[in-house]
Amino acid sequence: MGLPDDSTGWVTCAELLSAPESFTMWRQELAGWLHDRYGEAPERTTAGYVMSWYLSVPAYLAALLFHHERRVPSLRPEHLAFRKSQPRPHPDSIAVLADDFVCLPDDPAAGTPNATVVTDERALAAVLRGRFTAHAAQFVASFGKTVRFGRHTLWGAATDALDNWMWLAGRYGGDEVAGVLDAALLLEDRFEPLTSASTLRPVSDAMGHTRWTRRRESCCFHYLMKAGQGVCETCPRVCKKY
Repeated sequence: MGLPDDSTGWVTCAELLSAPESFTMWRQELAGWLHDRYGEAPERTTAGYVMSWYLSVPAYLAALLFHHERRVPSLRPEHLAFRKSQPRPHPDSIAVLADDFVCLPDDPAAGTPNATVVTDERALAAVLRGRFTAHAAQFVASFGKTVRFGRHTLWGAATDALDNWMWLAGRYGGDEVAGVLDAALLLEDRFEPLTSASTLRPVSDAMGHTRWTRRRESCCFHYLMKAGQGVCETCPRVCKKY
């Protein structure tokens, strides 16, 4: 909650969105790291990385609080800040700058001034989806000016962020299936402009072991680098719709 005393390196989402050229500078930072590691930095790869990294900020925060606390914070760009790591310039810390939240009737803080109460989990999921989509719309408008991506790619990345981080909130919290169920609740259908319902599904290997996977709606373009590891198994280029 709030920025640390030493806020060096921190930036609000609103500051980035109001200055699209800042995304170009971010991509230049990333290009330097990619050159050091892989010897090249294709334009679409830096755009794909920064696209998914930025969208992970509101998505990851929302997923964590929804999964663990059944709360939805403000996801307005002016109410979120993050810090980039070095030398790989991905977001490594997130700050919430507003005290208000939405919760369920049985939340211990339901009667406090900062709480807005909704009737049930489905209503809470709708609030989360709406707040995230509103933030993502501002990102699509700002970041879209700086890259040669179409709206479907940009909204596909937003869909991936929401579906993926809800799943991972459960996995990292020790209950992967609960994360899958949360993703299914949040994305039970396609809610435009998001590009799909949750694509999480179980798969079994030759030994009969089951694991969860998903089909991405967007591409990170990591495969464009010769020294990379090829196409991800969840990439929409190789993973069929189901």
